[in-house]
Amino acid sequence: MASFAEVDNNNIVLRVLVVPDDQEHRGQEYMADDLSLGGTWVQTSYNTTGNVHKLDGTPFRYNFAGVDYIWDEANDAFYPPQPFPSWALDENYVWQSPILRPDDDLSCYWDEDTTSWVEIEVE
Repeated sequence: MASFAEVDNNNIVLRVLVVPDDQEHRGQEYMADDLSLGGTWVQTSYNTTGNVHKLDGTPFRYNFAGVDYIWDEANDAFYPPQPFPSWALDENYVWQSPILRPDDDLSCYWDEDTTSWVEIEVE
């Protein structure tokens, strides 16, 4: 099965649906015309995240599209909305905090007011 993302006029993903393998080559026409869904449909890969294919295949469009993701047509990439104003998009279309998350402490959260990772105190 192949996945296709419907994008609006602002290149925001509205939904992601699957098409049968035999229709992958004409996904746009299949979704818009055959199923009468209209819209603009762009293929996305369920197996691609951060420009890495999880099954060691060829990455496709940097990230699997999700609702509210952005379709960057010029760079042939999908990426999620910016989580915090201080975060920047890297070359693999993954949002990065200005300070690396501590590797040894998974119980922390991002505090945008202080632009830092804050440890969650466990009692």
